[in-house]
Amino acid sequence: MTYACITPPLAEPLALGNVKAHLRIDGAGEDDLLGGLIRVARAHLERATGLALVSQGWRLYLDRWPRGGVVEIARGPVMSIDAVRAFDQDGEERELALTGHVLDGPARPARLWLRDRPVAGQAINGVEVDFTAGFGETGAEVPDGLRRAMLVHAAHMYEFRGAVPVELQPASVPEGYDRLVAPFLLRRI
Repeated sequence: MTYACITPPLAEPLALGNVKAHLRIDGAGEDDLLGGLIRVARAHLERATGLALVSQGWRLYLDRWPRGGVVEIARGPVMSIDAVRAFDQDGEERELALTGHVLDGPARPARLWLRDRPVAGQAINGVEVDFTAGFGETGAEVPDGLRRAMLVHAAHMYEFRGAVPVELQPASVPEGYDRLVAPFLLRRI
């Protein structure tokens, strides 16, 4: 099971103005730096939680469809299933009809059931599931706790900007960050 982002988010869940207000910065001289820190904070939070904060396109690669018939999608919340393809042993693609599919998108992990299950002839990555994940199109739909975690993380990275360059961030997370994101972590037994 492999995930690949095929359409990155078009917006960030945290506005530049919010970060500037939090840091009490008035000028525009560090806007590029702050924009970079916002992107790093989002990417870190998405990796840590398995969430997609703002609408983005993803592809899930499976070797075969599960025996139980239900695919678990750990990257979520899943807004929609866009396509399901199966590849035969010659690598020829066949797109499956999504008629009658059942999606439990908000669940962690999300679950997908198809009436007509794909049969993969290709041994590795024989099935692809394209889906859209995120809380919505803008940052307004992202839960406040996650936006707050991003805000304190961006501020923390800004504080240490001289010691650690942006391309090497995040070097650390601020105290309390783990408590903000804990309710959103995917736990398995």
